[in-house]
Order: sequence, then C-alpha cells, then structure tokens
Amino acid sequence: MPTVRLRDVAERAGVSVRTVSNVVNDFVHVAPATRERVHRALDELGYRPNLAARQLRRGRSGVISLVVAEIDSPYFAELAAVVVRAAETRGWDVHIDQTDGDPDRERRMLSGPLGQQVDGVVFSPWALAPAELTQRAPSIPLVVLGERQANGQVDHVAVDNVAAAHDATAHLISHGRQRIVALGLQPHLSNETARLRQQGYRDALVDAGRSLDPRLEVGVQRLHRSDGAQAVARLLTEDVSFDALFCFTDQLALGAIRALADRGLRVPDDVAVVGFDDIEDGRYAVPSLTTVAPDKRQIADVALRLLANRIQDPAAPVVDFVAAHELVIRQSSDPVTIYPNHAGGS
Repeated sequence: MPTVRLRDVAERAGVSVRTVSNVVNDFVHVAPATRERVHRALDELGYRPNLAARQLRRGRSGVISLVVAEIDSPYFAELAAVVVRAAETRGWDVHIDQTDGDPDRERRMLSGPLGQQVDGVVFSPWALAPAELTQRAPSIPLVVLGERQANGQVDHVAVDNVAAAHDATAHLISHGRQRIVALGLQPHLSNETARLRQQGYRDALVDAGRSLDPRLEVGVQRLHRSDGAQAVARLLTEDVSFDALFCFTDQLALGAIRALADRGLRVPDDVAVVGFDDIEDGRYAVPSLTTVAPDKRQIADVALRLLANRIQDPAAPVVDFVAAHELVIRQSSDPVTIYPNHAGGS
C-alpha cells in the first residue's frame, strides 16, 4: 500500500498542507469545522503519523505522567482508565504513579517520575499546600485535579464540591431525615476537598433551618471502606443518634452500610446513605448506592486539553475549569426505588 502523504490528505479535505500539519500536530488555532474535515480525510485515507519521529523533532517524549494518591482506589482507577483512553487519541503514553498522600512523595512527583522524561503532569495531590504546587521545575507543564488551585497559578480541573455536597445533603433532608452525619472529615491533612464538602453539608442544613451538631461531623484517617465501617461502629457505640449518612466517598459509604447491617440496621429504612464518586461497586451493592457522580470523562478530556495547550504555549492564561456532577439516586437513600408502592419519605 502506498504511503499516504500530508499532500494527499490536504487534497481530499480541500485545505492547505500547512492546515493538515496543524491538525496532525494538534495546534489549537484551527477552526472546528476545518479540523473535523481534516480528521475525516485522515481517517478515509488511513493516514498514520510517525509519532516517534514527530516527538523527536519536537524534543518531546510522547509520555505524560498521571499522579494520584492511590492507584487501588476505585475512583482513581476508573479515572486513570479514562485518562489513558483520552491520551491515546493524542498519541500519548501515560505513566501512572501514586503518592499515598505522602507530602514528600508528592513534592518529588510534581516534575514527573524520577529519571524519566515526560512532556507534562496531571496531578491529584492530597497533602501539599497550594503554594507548594508552584515550587517545581517551571519547564514541566502541570494540570492539577481536585481542590488545589495554587492561587490561580496552575491549570486546574475539579467539581464544585460545595454544590455537590449541598445537593447530597438537601436530598436527605427532602426525604425527612433529621439527624444527618457528615462522614469523611480529615483535619490531619491540608485537604480542601473534605473542607469544601463539609461546607456544602453545613450550608444545606442552614438553608433548611437546621442546627449544626458537631457530634454529627465525623473525621476519618483514610477514605477506605474500613474507615467508614469503624466510624459508624464508633457512632453506634457512643449512642449518637442519626438517621442518615452523607459519606465523602463511596468507599466510606460501602463500609458504613456493612457496619449498619452488622448492627441489624436497615438501609434506607433505618438509616439512609449517600456517597460520593459513583464507583462501579456502588451500582451493584445491596442496596445500590445513591451517590454524587463527577463527570470523569469530562475531567479527563479537559485536563488533557489543558495540558496539550500548556505544552504548546507555556505562557497561555491559566484555566480553572469546573467539571459537571449529578446526584444519582438509588436504593440506599430512597425507599421508593426498593418499594415502588411506598407512599412517602422515610
């Protein structure tokens, strides 16, 4: 089969060779309709760029780094899968590493893996303060996920945690729940995510005319199932009265449901439960888990688009993008989903 040249693609698309080159090299200044026409011609002719040669000419590796706290966390595993698929469309390979939330390891990972050249880093920090995110090799393009805005000095993608937590708590209030626990505070970390979810929880209670009870705001060491189970067992042992749980992760929520079952409490009849992350496990749990679902695909797509723009133009304006979320109502908070003829709330 003869080699397909840029000139062949240009003739098929009715554009210049330079325009085809700009599209192939993912330059941003191409009209969307023209870009689509060129991509269609590339597909029809079966054009395949020599990625290795192109990266070599640019002085780039074609590898980016994705750094998360825990690879074995279902949320980060699902997000990593989406990032890898999105990176493939750009001809990028992805190096994935974890920090375990250790601040020293996070600092080392800001510039990518030691001894390996990467073109940019997508980074989800847990422990570093915002100012520390700028203390890195300035030549390494960086996009931050989650609540580390670095004072507007770094491209940033996150959901609106205040609004999302408000949605989750307001849902529980609307179903008549009176004593709602916020489970997932982490005061031992510089963790803005937990603080913002706490704020959304409090705002929803205040908006509903409810008083705040510090006994219902529960901290955890980690965000795992075992932490959720232990926290609920502690509440029950201490005889703290509650009829609903807003858990800051789905893993916490799944652990909490197990602890409630061990004590003979039914979900949602006795205690309603809402999680956060929409991991696959929650959809198949018994009962299935109501949760806040961040748009993981949008997070990945926007993060890589921002990284590509930053690689191309290091001086481009910093972008702070708020990704979409929705509250997915399932059996753990809504008796109607379990008992279709249920007449009202809990």
